Amino acid sequence: MIKHLVAAIAVALLAGPVWAEEDTVYITHGVPSVTVDTPDGPVEISRIPDTENELWGEWSRTSRPCPPFCIQPINAVEGTHLIGELELLDILQDGETVVIDSRIRSNYLGGTIPGAINIPYDEVTDSLEGLGCIPDFDVYDCSEAKPVALFCNGPWCGQSPSAARFMIAAGYPPELISLYRGGMQVWRMFGLTVIIPE
Repeated sequence: MIKHLVAAIAVALLAGPVWAEEDTVYITHGVPSVTVDTPDGPVEISRIPDTENELWGEWSRTSRPCPPFCIQPINAVEGTHLIGELELLDILQDGETVVIDSRIRSNYLGGTIPGAINIPYDEVTDSLEGLGCIPDFDVYDCSEAKPVALFCNGPWCGQSPSAARFMIAAGYPPELISLYRGGMQVWRMFGLTVIIPE
């Protein structure tokens, strides 16, 4: 009996760790990728499989002049929902929430999250009709507004919080706004798929 147990343990040790899953870099346990619909067709979002991959350029910088690039509070806009990468991936797949890259156009053209549309933070109030709001003098009637998820460059970036504040001031319900505070910096840090818009 003991001889068989020792033999089984030896075989298990030689086989290597069960959790290795062939060194695959998954999004989360058991989820190697997700597919999202975009105006240009379906896009598969996965993580960069190279475990030696590193951030470079702007995305690897740790310090920027403050102001304007001050560290922002995680709960930057009261009444909105804070989300992370997994929640954003769920939102991208559900098709009911509009994912908005609220960065200026030049940032957006440098790479964005698949399925996101670009509405720069300083133009967001001009785009509320496309999100289900109806102009009503100085504010909007947003009783039929769509849920949105906003993001920008990362935790030090104030563009998506500013967009949310502008939207709320114009009449957008804060409970319909989600903020992905990690933004492009954290999205890239996790090696998730980035597309270059045309």
